[in-house]
Amino acid sequence: MKEYDVIVIGSGVGGAITARRLSERGARVLIVERGGLVPREPDNWSVPTVFFEKKYKARDTWLDRHDNSFDPGMFYNVGGSTKFYGAAMFRLREQDFEALAHRRGVSPAWPYRYADLSPYYDEAERIFGVHGDDHLDKTAPPRGTPFPYGPVKSEPIVERMAQSFRNQGLSPSPLPLAVNAAPAGTCILCRTCDGFPCKIGQKNDAETCGVEPALATGRVDLMTQAFARRLLTTPDGKRVTAVEVDHAGTVKRLQAPLFVVSCNAVNSSALLLRSADTGTPKGVANSSDVVGRHYMVHNQTALMGLSHRVNSTVFQKTLALNDWYFGDNAFRWPMGQMQMLGKLQGGMLTASVPYMPSFLGDRMARHGMDWIGLSEDLPDPNNRVTLNGGRIKLSVTLNNMDGHLELVRRMKRALQRAGYPIVITKSLVAHATGHQCGTVRMGNDPGTSALDPFCRAWNQQNLFVIDASFFPSSAAVNPALTIAAQALRAADHIMATDLA
Repeated sequence: MKEYDVIVIGSGVGGAITARRLSERGARVLIVERGGLVPREPDNWSVPTVFFEKKYKARDTWLDRHDNSFDPGMFYNVGGSTKFYGAAMFRLREQDFEALAHRRGVSPAWPYRYADLSPYYDEAERIFGVHGDDHLDKTAPPRGTPFPYGPVKSEPIVERMAQSFRNQGLSPSPLPLAVNAAPAGTCILCRTCDGFPCKIGQKNDAETCGVEPALATGRVDLMTQAFARRLLTTPDGKRVTAVEVDHAGTVKRLQAPLFVVSCNAVNSSALLLRSADTGTPKGVANSSDVVGRHYMVHNQTALMGLSHRVNSTVFQKTLALNDWYFGDNAFRWPMGQMQMLGKLQGGMLTASVPYMPSFLGDRMARHGMDWIGLSEDLPDPNNRVTLNGGRIKLSVTLNNMDGHLELVRRMKRALQRAGYPIVITKSLVAHATGHQCGTVRMGNDPGTSALDPFCRAWNQQNLFVIDASFFPSSAAVNPALTIAAQALRAADHIMATDLA
């Protein structure tokens, strides 16, 4: 069997960027992926196939806190959920790395500051070819370099709305987007980006920006359809010796000096818990009993502003509003961010609202302007992942909703003043798994965290967990760019220490 320096479990943004960085620095890496490749095919852009048939979603069910089964909407494939993401690539705000008071509690500080991650944010933006301009964003953190590309221009109807917001005293800013729009590539800026895989490979995701360049080094192998069942450790529990995988119906034990777990926040913590043994009675990396705890996912609400005018916009996802991110004079606690969604189509609406007649969904979609509000939920040790008879159980109680409700109220008012008199809202918090993070948190204290500031497990020095699991807090922006930046930082640490 081939020898590897590192085995990376999972090919989402954390695993893919770690594998790329390590291989480009000379390491031999095996990527173990639970799913397969997402084919580029006409079905990629089919609303019925993607949203009704759910062709690309995993056939997986979890239990909620009441032991009821639900579909978590997981994607198990090369590139992970980034194959279907909306390509928004935000940096956390500088204050997000500090302890931050909210109406219902305190968001904890990270074990390092924004300045420590800033150069890796610069690199991650280059890797993902991010288009943007944050000069109008009053909460934007300082940056070492400009965006690799200028912003994707808003279409006329969206720009008219933006001007109305400016007239209201708001500061809409371009959404930072990882798409291969001109001059970077041949992205056609279609209406089947957010929620769809890209048929022409012009969405910059973990496969195209991480896995493919890693494979191109010649030092990386990719094993697909390989489910990681558990990690095996030495009798004293101090080192990981192998990962046991079910590969096409055959159980295999794969060995390497170093292991990186990057399965997503829920599945990474589940893998560590499943790996409990004599030397690791609470699970791997879990002497502190924090693995699976502090699950966060953002408080989220979708808004559709309706007007008598038809919204002919094709590529709609171009603007963000951060005016209320840290609060305002009327509500001095953080509220969060508003960002545009990709243009909703009628079939997408009726797929998520089963009793809506298709003609009504089509009409609403033609006249709608679509946004989503993201607010920080606070890390609660009782919001957690556990195992129940081998099945994943996700127990969550909502928190910190005051700021989120204030954010939605302000956005409804802004849309109404912009010419959208009817604003429909839909809460997205029930069984939410998008933007999941926090279940294998990093910190400076082995008694209250599972990982050190470089994502190394305190308990097993040859184990790293590099995905959104490591987040001590969720902030209120998309996590993908921060995962990528920390993956680069952790990989450089691995090369400088373990593989020097």
